[in-house]
Amino acid sequence: MKNVIITGASGGIGKEIALHFAENGWNVIATMLCLEHGKELQGIKNISCYVLDVTSTESIATAKKKIVEDFKTIDVVINNAGVGYRSFVELAEDDEINNIVDINWLGVVKVCRAFIPVFRAQKRGHFINISSIAGLVNLPLGSFYHATKHAVESFSECMAYELIDFNISVSTMQFGNTPSNFQKNVVKSEHSSLVSYNVLMDKISLILKNKTAKNTDLKPLIIRELLKIAENPPKNFKRYTIGFDANSLSILRSKMGYRLFGRLIRQSVLK
Repeated sequence: MKNVIITGASGGIGKEIALHFAENGWNVIATMLCLEHGKELQGIKNISCYVLDVTSTESIATAKKKIVEDFKTIDVVINNAGVGYRSFVELAEDDEINNIVDINWLGVVKVCRAFIPVFRAQKRGHFINISSIAGLVNLPLGSFYHATKHAVESFSECMAYELIDFNISVSTMQFGNTPSNFQKNVVKSEHSSLVSYNVLMDKISLILKNKTAKNTDLKPLIIRELLKIAENPPKNFKRYTIGFDANSLSILRSKMGYRLFGRLIRQSVLK
């Protein structure tokens, strides 16, 4: 049986990824901030739960020590942990900015940094870093979330060059809004005295809510694709763009260029 580490596995799509891998014969190392949060996974065959805070180097080191004691090899690490922050730059708060950077980007960096030596020692391994269509295109009110996902994309591609000689490979996966707890938990800036800001926030929130509700078939597609990647990882860096929304936006952005694409977004959202 192969072994996979999944961060942010206590709920949402992370939990469902863990269940799918376990059902398909993988040993799942499900990591989370608190074991109480992942109580639905405890006792399930092939799933082992560990406390791991992706923002804490110490927590990662402690979890890593326990994991490598319990499992002889690690085949795949899926960096899934992430949060959202929808805010105007002017109204953004330091704590929220620091939080999303610490989790969405530096969390990926720190987990990869910790497990590269494990992969090197066993002369193989694969990182799958969950990004987003936000890592490929830029949309209104996404200044901070998009920035972290662009950072994950750049970091992953650069890291892949460093690791290829050690038979360690890297992939990223981008997708759009999928029904899960993620959108419900997105932190949004408060309504302000600026009418324009309030109108735009309400428009974007409604668009994302409606789009998420329509994408009922996206989550199973993402989970199945992740298993395929893990079972047959590419040797070189590869991006996987999943779902109609993500593929459409990616193609439009690349074909139209940023000016025409920007005009399209303004007409769609700011009209």
